[in-house]
Amino acid sequence: MFVIIGMVIVTSSVIGGYLMEHGNMSLLFQPAELVIIFGASLGGFIIASPMKVIKAVQGGIMRMFMGKIYSKNDYVEALMLLSEIFYKIRKEGLVSIETDLDEPNQSAIFKRFPKFLKNHHALAFLTDTLRTLTITDIEAHELGSLLDYEIDAHFEEATIPSKSIGHVADALPGLGIVAAVLGVVLTMKKISEPPEVLGQSIGAALVGTFLGVLLCYGFVGPVSRNLEHLANEDREFLTVIKAALLAFVNTPSPQVAIEFARRVIPGDLKPSFLELEAVIKKARK
Repeated sequence: MFVIIGMVIVTSSVIGGYLMEHGNMSLLFQPAELVIIFGASLGGFIIASPMKVIKAVQGGIMRMFMGKIYSKNDYVEALMLLSEIFYKIRKEGLVSIETDLDEPNQSAIFKRFPKFLKNHHALAFLTDTLRTLTITDIEAHELGSLLDYEIDAHFEEATIPSKSIGHVADALPGLGIVAAVLGVVLTMKKISEPPEVLGQSIGAALVGTFLGVLLCYGFVGPVSRNLEHLANEDREFLTVIKAALLAFVNTPSPQVAIEFARRVIPGDLKPSFLELEAVIKKARK
């Protein structure tokens, strides 16, 4: 929603300012310039991107427009799930959760937290780590390094859409100049025409430069940064899970582990100690 609102603000501000100076809207409407800029940028993106990257960009843009970002409830749900798992491990041992890890969609614990269950990256991160704990005697510092490597690898993959869109944004001013130069070339054919005709033709050519710069800094560049923020949010969510797992390995106390995780939640989404404690106690009744 906010992405669309921002785009409307950019468009209305630019056009509104232009009209305030009695600009002619018909002069800005240059379909040929749009075909050159959009076509060339799309073609360049396809040349530079294997199918995996194209699909990742499509998915990232869909996620951006759908507003799928993390909320306080998402973090609370994750901590509640971790709490349930840790209590079961402390009471029955690591072996008791093997069935839950093998088929989380059928697990009585995981099914109570449907939003987390739909977060495939976080679910795989949690279940794979717990499987590692069930089959190895890995040290806490080694586990921490392993989880850091996995989070970094996921972040690099998650930033592919942002980087790809960023490259397109960087190319747009240059492609606008290409469109403008072609417009000047066409204007040269009218060199014998009256000044008012030449002026209109040159003005139309300059629209290409205008569109390239506007699309770069007003639309495509901000989209790239938005996708980067989404990747950062994924990393922050996985970091919270990592903090809980490491704390539980070091001191197998569910309460301590959950508190470690709560402390690393971003400030604007962090539940208070009493708030989280009340939710967990209510869920365990």
